[in-house]
Amino acid sequence: MNDNAPIWTRKEIESPCVRVCVVHPEARICTGCFRTVDEIARWSKMTPEERRDIMAALPDRAPMLRKRRGGRAARLARG
Repeated sequence: MNDNAPIWTRKEIESPCVRVCVVHPEARICTGCFRTVDEIARWSKMTPEERRDIMAALPDRAPMLRKRRGGRAARLARG
């Protein structure tokens, strides 16, 4: 086996996944990569153009998850 052989890779846009897969309960967006549940599910079937559009939108989604949700008091109030 040749350790210097080139590794085969596909020419496609990489996933923004950072392996922190936690979906925000209200926004329904992954707190790691900021994709929606639907986008995560469809990612492997999307065209490169669709992926580029989503990648461009991700930075604008981050602030949606940085808002304080009220902590323990809010959880108790919600029941």
